[in-house]
Amino acid sequence: MSLEEFARFVGMHPRDVQREADCGQLPGRKVGGKWRFNRIQVHDWLESRMLTLDDRRLHALERGIGRSGNSEPTSVTDLMGVESIELALRASTKASVLRELVNLADRTKLLYDKAELLNALRQREAAGSTALPHGLAIPHPQKPMPYTTAEPLVCMARVISPVAFSAPDGALTQLFFLICSHESEAHLRILARLMRLLDDATIDALRTVEEPTEALELLMQREEKVVQTLGR
Repeated sequence: MSLEEFARFVGMHPRDVQREADCGQLPGRKVGGKWRFNRIQVHDWLESRMLTLDDRRLHALERGIGRSGNSEPTSVTDLMGVESIELALRASTKASVLRELVNLADRTKLLYDKAELLNALRQREAAGSTALPHGLAIPHPQKPMPYTTAEPLVCMARVISPVAFSAPDGALTQLFFLICSHESEAHLRILARLMRLLDDATIDALRTVEEPTEALELLMQREEKVVQTLGR
């Protein structure tokens, strides 16, 4: 990617890209005096930073990836169903959470290979925890897995008692969103959209809902509001 292509992809102004690249804050290198960016490295860098971006940057990123034209428009709640939501997940350790999330994905009838997905989730957590502050985690394979599921899917689980999941704030984790994508840019859009859905009010509400239908309706309502901002 050229500097201009990178700027369009991540939703930044070229001037800001130039400044951050010159400061060594972006995954690029100069070739012939011009900044160049490897697409795979950009994807890995974005995923590592995604969980720390504020809503403004997530909004810009989602629009930028959408304008690239290389992935379909993404609705998180379109990738979910009542059967992919479990509000009383029986797990008390990181290992058991990952196992039960795979079992939850299997409940959708879209999962082809439980063992392969579980191994991919373990490898991703070994590379760095997907836990966030405020009792939230977003486990996902490190790379897209187009042959592991019939179609992309998102599952949500709430454990009965919060568990240690190596969160950056040291807190225990109670809410989990599993993402299984088929394509790298679609994965980035799903992750960006999900991060925008999960504001503090939504997270608090998901801790107390009693039925999977309530959880899905809550997320659908939140996503409608988020989608309205994409055209701004």
